[in-house]
Amino acid sequence: MKNEKGSLMRPDALPASASRPVVTPLSPSVVYASDTPDMLDQQYEGGLQGYTYSREGHPNADVVAKRLDRMENAPNPGVVTSSGMAAVSAVLLGLTQAGDHVIGGNQLYGRSLRIMSEDLPRLGVTTSMVDPGDIAAMRAALRPETRMILVEVVSNPTLRVADIRALAALAQETGVLLVVDNTFTTPRAFRPFDHGADIVLHSVTKLLAGHSDVMLGYVTAKDPGLNDRLRVFTVTAGMSPSPFDCWLAERGMLSFELRYDRAEATAAVLADHLAGLTGVTRVLYPGRADHPDRALLDDLLGGRFCNMVSFEISGGRAEANALTRAADGLSFAPTLGDVGTTISHPASSSHRALTAGRRAELGMSEGFFRISVGLEDPETLCAVFENAVAAAHSG
Repeated sequence: MKNEKGSLMRPDALPASASRPVVTPLSPSVVYASDTPDMLDQQYEGGLQGYTYSREGHPNADVVAKRLDRMENAPNPGVVTSSGMAAVSAVLLGLTQAGDHVIGGNQLYGRSLRIMSEDLPRLGVTTSMVDPGDIAAMRAALRPETRMILVEVVSNPTLRVADIRALAALAQETGVLLVVDNTFTTPRAFRPFDHGADIVLHSVTKLLAGHSDVMLGYVTAKDPGLNDRLRVFTVTAGMSPSPFDCWLAERGMLSFELRYDRAEATAAVLADHLAGLTGVTRVLYPGRADHPDRALLDDLLGGRFCNMVSFEISGGRAEANALTRAADGLSFAPTLGDVGTTISHPASSSHRALTAGRRAELGMSEGFFRISVGLEDPETLCAVFENAVAAAHSG
């Protein structure tokens, strides 16, 4: 019988088309309808490919994951998460249990340090923080209950380098998982699976998406069983990504290699310019000959570096405030990987939870800054920083 009061509240079929969209369609639907309970069973059991509920997966997330899988030479399909820290949390919380021990690089991103030092111990997982470039110290930190080692290829924000080859050999020897955060270097400069990593993760928010309008992460494991556990944990914990963020990230990733190369080249120019400025006491850039881990860099990255430059000025908070005020046209913001250059001050942002003494041990004074180099003209960028450094010391 015809419904005289109007149509049922279900979407109409999309118009047929012999052509196809050039841009991936955005699929914001939270839920997907199946024809029968039998069909739904087949989808959950893997007999049919299809979507059910967007927390468990959706088309836009799969598009991003597949692109990253290719870029990382991932042996298993990766999982896109709601943020980079969701990816870190999925590994640390989803793959450990009370009684386990986890070793972390001692210069991890501030929130990674926090979950290692505060949340894991609360759940009965002990942790140790060790220099990832000191293999003797890493070996000494191992215990019978050690489950994994988590490191960044290039650390945030001091740009120190992990000895990935030696760490991979140590992990294989002892049966410990090697987890590598590849956010700074990205697959453009380094592919951790090619060097023995067991798990690779990213903050897609940063260089990969590249426009400061996306919040996403990514994680994938070499072992299929671990990979499945990560996927199930992210779904259960509600770490699923927004379709719109995934759609934006795909757009950003289409220009990723061009952006990375341009920003990396400019970072090298800016680092050398900063090193010659009065009032700058230290410059850290992986491409400079004076980088403390240059031997590791040459072996691991083969002439590729990143777009990050860190530097230190003499003085304290007053000079730091003066520098950011004078950096005309640049954003003072706790992020990286944007098309525009951003300046970050770890003492007031990423590492503010650490004591001043602990930050000093890691090499982060009140005058320490991290630059995420963008796509500006190198000469203009150098002039902006020259003026900013001068302003910091003019008083």
